[in-house]
Amino acid sequence: MKTDYQKYLIFLSVFLLLTLTLSCSGRSGKMKETIVQPSRVMNEDPPEKLIKIISPEENTGFKINQPVKLTLALEDNKTIPDSVTVFFNGNHVATIKYDPWNYSIPPVFTVTTGRKSLKVTAYKGGKPKNTITRFVVIYSDIVPKKYGYKVIHTYPHDRAAFTQGLFYDKGELFEGTGQESGSTLREVELETGKVLRQHDLDESLFGEGIALYRDRIFQVTWKSKVGFVYNKLDFKLINKIYYPTQGWGLTTMDDKIVMSDGSNVLYFYEPDMFTVISKIEVYDNEKKRDSLNELEYINGEIWANIWISDHIARIDPSTGKVLGYIDLKGILPASDRDAETDVLNGIAYDNKGNRIFVTGKKWPKLFEIKVTE
Repeated sequence: MKTDYQKYLIFLSVFLLLTLTLSCSGRSGKMKETIVQPSRVMNEDPPEKLIKIISPEENTGFKINQPVKLTLALEDNKTIPDSVTVFFNGNHVATIKYDPWNYSIPPVFTVTTGRKSLKVTAYKGGKPKNTITRFVVIYSDIVPKKYGYKVIHTYPHDRAAFTQGLFYDKGELFEGTGQESGSTLREVELETGKVLRQHDLDESLFGEGIALYRDRIFQVTWKSKVGFVYNKLDFKLINKIYYPTQGWGLTTMDDKIVMSDGSNVLYFYEPDMFTVISKIEVYDNEKKRDSLNELEYINGEIWANIWISDHIARIDPSTGKVLGYIDLKGILPASDRDAETDVLNGIAYDNKGNRIFVTGKKWPKLFEIKVTE
């Protein structure tokens, strides 16, 4: 049986524990008055509409090297901004401080094709009051040339090969093929079409474009967002690469790998870390050039198969504009087609011999061609 002293000690312990608990929780014996601090957002001035864009309208088209004329107007003549900043495609181009609230963005800012942002911000009392963003489209300033072809030589090609990538190097032809359960990397004998070496991809992967950088072969896949780097000599896997888009075509341009993703965008990758360092949007003089597929870099131009067509686009990599279209309609005769024959795809260039090779998915032939005007 507990003594009065023991009971006192128990009571004291419980009291101290409750006091400590309440103290640590931020509460005292008395209920503390909760003070709610007003939100900082509530103290901020509501946004003021000081300006509006009169022109250009959304998605207005301009040509490369053409100035973009910007016309602004005040929302209320009683409230005049201290200044208006103008940004084009992320670059600051001007600060306007007085009427007229207009500016002509010079041609030095319209040297590449693509959809570009135009942003203006009005300031009053040193604070930004309202921002407006619109987009304009820069088209090519030339009409693409139209080219034909002449067949110089015809070579056998594996009819089962669903060609997705092709390149030629020092007398050797290399090919990447696609489809699930059938994607490969191959070395092919040009004269006979015989497969000399072959590496099979995992059955879950759909192989796409290939390119050679130094002594390494790069190969991407369609939707898996993973690619592979092989030793050219023995196809031994060196590394895996990853990218955020679909993988379609590949080629090497100087010290960069260029990749297409089926849209009108070409991405320029740094090969060692495989990170994007730049990109271009491809347009001709009337529209964006979608469906860019297999790629080849030829004499300063990027050539691209246009998916589900008989055309190759010749692209200026510095501006994104289409320089010309090569029409290869009829190159594979009807007598060489069957139910499995698919579209034109595959461009390879013999730099030393100045020879151009083209083929298609499940085509029985590969052609050396000369481009004609």
